[in-house]
Amino acid sequence: MLKSEIEIGLIYHRLPERIRLHAAICFMALILYRVMRSRLRASDTKISPERALDKLCRIQYHEVTVNDAQPVTGLSTINQEHSDILSALSIKKPTLNTQLTLL
Repeated sequence: MLKSEIEIGLIYHRLPERIRLHAAICFMALILYRVMRSRLRASDTKISPERALDKLCRIQYHEVTVNDAQPVTGLSTINQEHSDILSALSIKKPTLNTQLTLL
């Protein structure tokens, strides 16, 4: 089921600890995927979890420091589609004190 829903490929581990950790990470990913799918369906959103993740991965936070100057931070513009997806997932919209538009 993990391989079909979140497209996990084969990974070869030899050490028992690495096998257990890999299985734990896969299980957490499945739980997060199912919670996301459930929340999107409950909000009557027609978007799939894959499409939502594709859209949300475009939101980026940047911090740039040049030499010893004060760092400048920026958050990419969050459009209405992003806001709708975040609202459907019950996730607070990310903000900064000063909003910068980044390309």
